[in-house]
Amino acid sequence: MSGTTRTAAGGAGGRTGGGRAARRPGRTLAAWTAGLLLLGVSTVAGCRAADRDGVTPVPQLLAFLPWLLVPAGAGLLLAALARWRTGLVWGVAALGTVAWYVQPYGRPAEPGGRPVAGLRVLTANVEFGRGASALIEAVRDERPDLVFVAECETTCADALTAALADDYPHRRAVPGTGSDGSVILGRRPLAPAPALPGTMGMPGATADVAGHPVHLLLAHPMPPLPGDVGLWRHELGLLRDHAARSADRPTVVAGDFNASQDHAAFRGVLDAGLRDAARLAGAARTPTWPARTAPPLGAQIDHVLVSEHFGAAGARFLDLADTDHRALVVDLTLYERT
Repeated sequence: MSGTTRTAAGGAGGRTGGGRAARRPGRTLAAWTAGLLLLGVSTVAGCRAADRDGVTPVPQLLAFLPWLLVPAGAGLLLAALARWRTGLVWGVAALGTVAWYVQPYGRPAEPGGRPVAGLRVLTANVEFGRGASALIEAVRDERPDLVFVAECETTCADALTAALADDYPHRRAVPGTGSDGSVILGRRPLAPAPALPGTMGMPGATADVAGHPVHLLLAHPMPPLPGDVGLWRHELGLLRDHAARSADRPTVVAGDFNASQDHAAFRGVLDAGLRDAARLAGAARTPTWPARTAPPLGAQIDHVLVSEHFGAAGARFLDLADTDHRALVVDLTLYERT
């Protein structure tokens, strides 16, 4: 009996020791995986906290900052499974940092003064003109006062003229044969204004709104492609400088900014004196790109920015066929400041 007992005990002890040995590699793998996930999240979140866009791939990942909650949560869970105390603290810190910066950025206060006019604005990137037909239908349905169209090449511009000339006889454009073409359409007269120099067309105009001149600019800086991050940052800097010059007069800057509120270069444009109309309307995080995965997954890179002369309400995001961007429609109110 004693021999049997010793054998059984020894067997049980062997199985217990083997179980511990089997569990250790699993915990090590979980800890390493957690560390890699948290390192990636911390790098991006750290750049956000430091007000820097960093280098590739950080600018590209910053556009999807809210979705980093998923790898941060996974890293925290794996650290818990690995019983890695340092990882637990790290995971909580990373998750909390990302969650903190998910909140909308910008000043929500409504302007003072007397409301003098309403203004509906639609902005859309039609992806090399492919979405022109869908945009025409959206314009007819929404009846905006101003339409900002990015990536509207020659065929797109001709289609808009043929279909919308009666209702939108006024236009300012930078002609192009690809993504460099851009057009602003208006129901009201559009006086000439300088275009902003850039790789892609960024036309300007001045609209008369109830006797008040409103400065308009279509924004379309280069995207932060791996080899073009410096150019992207430079062209957003041009938009920031334009905002600083224009913020003391009624101004609307709309288009595909190729940047979200989590990019320092875009926040520089806001800090120069403009406000995000979608933010004012309570839709600061609704994705506009890529349209094929939005709204469940995407980033808001299409914006209507306004000076403090405007209030905003009723932001709507439209799904257009044949383009990788959703259109944005906002209803603005122009205030006469005292």
